[in-house]
Amino acid sequence: MNIELRKLTLEDYADLKESMLQAYDSMGGSIWPKSSIAKLLNIFPEGQLCIAVDDKVVACSLSIIVNYDEYGDRHTYKLITGDYSFTTHDPNGDTLYGIEIFVHPDFRGLRLGRRLYEARKELCESLNLKSIIAGGRIPGYHQYAEQLSPRQYIDKVKAKEIYDPTLTFQISNDFHVRKVLKNYLPGDKESKEYATLIEWNNIYYQGIDASARSAMTIRLGLVQWEMRLFSNMEAFYEQVEFFVDALSGYKSDFVMFPELFNTPLLQPYNHLPEIEAMRKLAEKTEEIVQKMHEYSLSYNTNIITGSMPLIEDGKLYNATYLCHRTGKIDEYRKIHITPNEQKYYGMIGGDKVQVFDTDCGKVGILICYDVEFPELSRIYAEQGMQILFVPFLTDTQNGYTRVRHCAQARAIENECYVAIAGCVGNLPKVNNMDIQFAQSAVFTPSDFAFPTNAIKAEATPNTEMVLVVDVDLHLLEELHHYGTVKVMKDRRKDLYQVKLLK
Repeated sequence: MNIELRKLTLEDYADLKESMLQAYDSMGGSIWPKSSIAKLLNIFPEGQLCIAVDDKVVACSLSIIVNYDEYGDRHTYKLITGDYSFTTHDPNGDTLYGIEIFVHPDFRGLRLGRRLYEARKELCESLNLKSIIAGGRIPGYHQYAEQLSPRQYIDKVKAKEIYDPTLTFQISNDFHVRKVLKNYLPGDKESKEYATLIEWNNIYYQGIDASARSAMTIRLGLVQWEMRLFSNMEAFYEQVEFFVDALSGYKSDFVMFPELFNTPLLQPYNHLPEIEAMRKLAEKTEEIVQKMHEYSLSYNTNIITGSMPLIEDGKLYNATYLCHRTGKIDEYRKIHITPNEQKYYGMIGGDKVQVFDTDCGKVGILICYDVEFPELSRIYAEQGMQILFVPFLTDTQNGYTRVRHCAQARAIENECYVAIAGCVGNLPKVNNMDIQFAQSAVFTPSDFAFPTNAIKAEATPNTEMVLVVDVDLHLLEELHHYGTVKVMKDRRKDLYQVKLLK
């Protein structure tokens, strides 16, 4: 006799069908159609295992990978398999779900089921999945249904007072019962349509690896910058690098500075009219951006540089830069210029609206006043934005409140995270930059997966500090598909729309 455990192939179907008919004779000989086996082999070939005895398939186990939290402990077999279509299979899921295991009755004395279970465990470990979960039949229950509840029956099987051909075997293979499922498999008369939700935990599970972490859990580092005078550019860079170094030490994927955080460098030009002083400051922007670009590479973090004045073709803009740790630099110019910026500095607004691709997903940037216009972030959301960064500068608590509340609204209505970072302190020797008020924060959508107040974290008001915050991009995806409300999906596009005109 030759026993071989291997991956199932479609050429095995004839043997598979015969073995299924024998194994499920008591359930009316229900079998998997060839089309279903073909689909499983197509989407997850390594999860479909069989045992051949003398080249004839006599045992089989079928599996898919699911993101288990999407279904929970009250699912049915029909739900977990996507109505038997296997659309629930998610290669990026965390759980190996067993949808079938059987042994031809003529070969049940060879412990082939144990071999299949061990192979499943090895597969779970090799794929770094959290656990194996399945709905297990309790075919002996019909003999005790009048005397015992399903729970009592399971307890007696655990205590070895009752032998159940399926559950006893599963318990002996290190599976434990999480829950009793009702109406799990219609037509299973032997189990009275009950099932055990069984689980085997992978003790070698390492959680999310580094590459997966960058795609799902993103660490944000926000600098709540205190305005202070600097004796020279070296002192300014020293303070900038201090924060980059500190946040890089916490493995932040992004470091964000506030709007116009470099305006302490206006002090030498305080004798000039504000419009001329700001243009003098703009002469330093290229140098500062290059320095922060160097920091992004040497400290391996993406840096939103805060905003700085920029002169192009004689026009003054308020611009920020995204220095990627991969070496790329993107630019965004503030679209909506405040009356103060127009009056004192003669600034004009930019005209480019776009989402930026990073190694941590798609991000958008708006500068301060921009976040008070919902159209921009809605356009970003339609382009796939997951995190919105808002460097801001507000002098009074009234101005800050506008930025804060609008940022919170943007997070909810666009199903994204919004991070805001501002300046604090005073600049008594710089005209029009004398006082600041800020409380940096990270806001979330409002649903069960997020904080009840939709605030992931917030800094102490008016105190120089950093804020380090982890955000989970998977939660946004789940919200989009399964949220209590689905704001992005439920928009009445037949009635209204937001368009980018240029």
